[in-house]
Amino acid sequence: MSTDVLSADPAKNPTYYLVEDEDHHHESGGSTAIGFWMYLMSDCLIFAILFATYGVLGTSYAGGPTPREIFELPLVALNTSMLLLSSITYGFAMIAMEKNQKSNTLIWLGITGLFGLAFLSIELYEFANLIHEGAGPQRSAFLSSFFTLVGTHGLHVTFGSIWLVTLMVQVGRFGLIEANKRRLMCLSMFWHFLDVVWIGVFTFVYLLGVLR
Repeated sequence: MSTDVLSADPAKNPTYYLVEDEDHHHESGGSTAIGFWMYLMSDCLIFAILFATYGVLGTSYAGGPTPREIFELPLVALNTSMLLLSSITYGFAMIAMEKNQKSNTLIWLGITGLFGLAFLSIELYEFANLIHEGAGPQRSAFLSSFFTLVGTHGLHVTFGSIWLVTLMVQVGRFGLIEANKRRLMCLSMFWHFLDVVWIGVFTFVYLLGVLR
């Protein structure tokens, strides 16, 4: 009886390995972008609810001051210009980022942060002035909904500014690596989103309030 003996020669007994196809590799950037878009959509729902609440309660003055009596349009217009300019300067930062100009990117991000700080300072001044005049959020349903809507937007700008400073530190330390570019893109979407929301606030709350 014959017995087949396996040869130890690798050429006669090749070993096969399963090699991962590089075409199936997925970068983490795609999932990050999708996740951030989902977050922005949830933020859209939050602001939609706040706008709807203000629409219902915006004329419930309870004998208190009306929008025409307390809103200072020149001050609000100045504040609006600060946020609009910050959106423009962030756009310049993104252009510099695409050209891999680290220094210019940091400069434009710093200018954007200063405009954001100016916006928050003016908004805090407005809130403090209203409360000092007795037009605080507890005075009427109109003022409660106003402070909630505008204050929520202000909190978003505050968190965005903190995020901006954090990214400036990251870019300063590690440069314009792909991870930092992806984070700057996400912050760009967030910042421009806040700009769009504020245009709605300026039109729906301030302009229409004064025209009533």
